Amino acid sequence: MPNPQRPYRVIISGGGTGGHIYPAVAIANQLRVVDPAAEILFVGAQGRMEMTRVPEAGYKIVGLWISGLQRRLTLDNLSFPFKVLSSVRAAHRIIKEFKPDAVVGVGGYASGPLLYAATARKIPALIQEQNSYAGITNKILGRRVDKICVAYPNMEAFFPAEKLVLTGNPVRADIMDSHTRRAEALQHFSLNGDKKTILVIGGSLGARTLNQSIAAGLEQLVQTGYNLVWQTGKLFLPEAEVFAAKYKAHGIRVSDFISRMDLAYAMADVVISRAGALSISELCLAGKPAVLVPSPNVAEDHQTKNALALVQQQAAILVRDAEAAEKLVPAVLQLAGNTEEQQRLSRNILKMARPNAAADIVNELLKIIR
Repeated sequence: MPNPQRPYRVIISGGGTGGHIYPAVAIANQLRVVDPAAEILFVGAQGRMEMTRVPEAGYKIVGLWISGLQRRLTLDNLSFPFKVLSSVRAAHRIIKEFKPDAVVGVGGYASGPLLYAATARKIPALIQEQNSYAGITNKILGRRVDKICVAYPNMEAFFPAEKLVLTGNPVRADIMDSHTRRAEALQHFSLNGDKKTILVIGGSLGARTLNQSIAAGLEQLVQTGYNLVWQTGKLFLPEAEVFAAKYKAHGIRVSDFISRMDLAYAMADVVISRAGALSISELCLAGKPAVLVPSPNVAEDHQTKNALALVQQQAAILVRDAEAAEKLVPAVLQLAGNTEEQQRLSRNILKMARPNAAADIVNELLKIIR
């Protein structure tokens, strides 16, 4: 029920990658379903992708001067304590001016200072933890917030058990009905519907191992007669465009970023993906057969743990990053040529979907406000 006195006022903080931004936007959208007049402010990190993606989704965002600690000695590390102090002060000012009923942290650099300032002022606070392995900032803040919505069971290793609610990760609503829009998707990407389509998604920033493996196997993919939609990230795009230029007539589409992921999933017969929390949640909801290549460059190798959770349910295929150059394209071609295996993976991954995640998180948010 909407607040009878006035619309809800909520700050949502975090970002850095699509894996943090899209769940944040999904939570905001669901809050607007509950209370169309809700006033929502996003807080992100200056210079990060949320500063453009959030306004594109129709929400106001302000940026904090904050970044992460690098694993090596850099000038950024020397300035880190000053950034933290500056960001906490700015977060206090934002909270004082906006007067939120509650704050939500979704992970990313800006989430820490905002949640710290909010809990210091006794404002109800909620963490939405997407991964199977919690980062140090969320582990510290978990002791201060009122509720922690998680996507994986057994998170008591990181957070107080009494604060945990298993909700799953919220994803964009348009992905849930993507399977009904194949014709629209083929038209959008200008692809031949008589051919199977392989979708490559390396996360919002791209994934070098995936890109190099696809580039090396591009001729083989073309010879087998499949469409390829290849999301490269910005850094690899110029290189990928050179590789793909001579194959454009063969159904190869290359871009640094896919804004219409709903349509990308709609036409995909097989998906190649990293195993980030958001990607896993989207694949479950879209019900797509997937070959997962977990990134090795994440805390406690949590992407491998994410992928194994699916593999153990016979819901995905795993190719390790170190073996991708040799094994990725053969594994994809084998799956693309086996309709029965595609159907089996699709059935099993659909069983792991949590379509009500955004609604469940907003329900928890309203409970701590009340």
